[in-house]
Amino acid sequence: MNRHSMRGLVALGAVAALAAGALAGCSSGTPASGGKVTLTWWHNATADPLKGLWASVAKDFEKLHPNVTVKVTGYQNEDLQRTLIPNALRSGNPPDLFQAWGGGEIVDQVAAGYVKDISADVKPELSAIGPTASGWQVNGKTYGLPFSYGIEGFWYNKDLFKQAGIDAPPTTLDELNSDVTKLKGAGIVPIAVGAGDKWPAAHWWYNFALKDCTPAVLKAATSKHVFTDKCFVQAGDDLKTFIATNPFQDGFLATPAQTGAGSSAGLVANGKAAMELMGHWDPGVMSGLTADKKVPPFLGWFNFPGIPGSAGDPTAALGGGDGFACAKKAPPECVELLKYIVSVDVQKKFGASGAGLPVTKGSESSVTDPNLVEVLNGKNKASYVQLWLDTSYGANIAGAMNDGIVNLFAGKGTPDDIVKAMQAAAAQ
Repeated sequence: MNRHSMRGLVALGAVAALAAGALAGCSSGTPASGGKVTLTWWHNATADPLKGLWASVAKDFEKLHPNVTVKVTGYQNEDLQRTLIPNALRSGNPPDLFQAWGGGEIVDQVAAGYVKDISADVKPELSAIGPTASGWQVNGKTYGLPFSYGIEGFWYNKDLFKQAGIDAPPTTLDELNSDVTKLKGAGIVPIAVGAGDKWPAAHWWYNFALKDCTPAVLKAATSKHVFTDKCFVQAGDDLKTFIATNPFQDGFLATPAQTGAGSSAGLVANGKAAMELMGHWDPGVMSGLTADKKVPPFLGWFNFPGIPGSAGDPTAALGGGDGFACAKKAPPECVELLKYIVSVDVQKKFGASGAGLPVTKGSESSVTDPNLVEVLNGKNKASYVQLWLDTSYGANIAGAMNDGIVNLFAGKGTPDDIVKAMQAAAAQ
């Protein structure tokens, strides 16, 4: 992974080409002659149902606004978050509407003057969404809106659990280790992880940190970017010990998370692995990777287990939301599209798709997938919900943190290296 080879140069060139091509497709959002407006919209849906839903939303919006053309494009989450959106914003030619995860990322974007203040235009929407919108607010002003919010955990195959003699999902790390042993004994791949996309591997460390660190320490790390508490190194130690039990599929370092039947989501969806640690959107992703294009009937969900003897809260959950923001130079029609996306009608379609959990009041009844209902119940049971750590800490720290975690997965780094990289990034 860190070899100085032509392969690395080719990969770097591919990323650069992708970024350049994406930037070339951006629109200034300036109305053309005759009052026509073209909006560019970037999101992170590369598979149905969400990819198809956003395409449909764009077409419906065009029908309601005949002067508007919406050019909508889906990209891989990692490319969007770490390359495409940052480069586009810095270039001065960003998409009009783009994926926004809230937290530290949007704080940085606002500080740089990249994002439109929409506070005066979305008062009814803020009332309908409630406190969840706070993640997209900076100093009392609103710069984006969420369309989904939930927590992550393990999506598991109930049939394979039963086949391995597991009667109930684990509630402690010891029980999870025991279940991994039982699954391997039954000839079943215990856990799929899409480490090829980096962030799914990183979320393993996030969850160990969540269960090793107290909420007070996590909150201080978010606000002050201080990672000196020993629990952060302990999270890496615990993850390293877990990786050493070989719980993942062969070739997990190169496996994508959500694209194709061979992805980590595809392995679970098609009965080739028993579990995947992933966000609340996973059933929707899996439905696009099965032969019948339906959510697998065997799915169940449980929160990341607690760690006996640790300082962390065993009921704590890691979560966050997906949202959108308008570039500062985007025309008013961008805000109208954002408001349309969080309208009750569209939010009901989103909830019914199984792609995630809607946020607008009045759309709750659309969530009929029993798995997502389980996530809602899990969220209600959690005494503390920590926003995704990469989102909380901002892009610089997140990049260093995620790279360090992936190196740990690959056996090329240590738990101390992760924390040192985070501290160095925070000092920049």
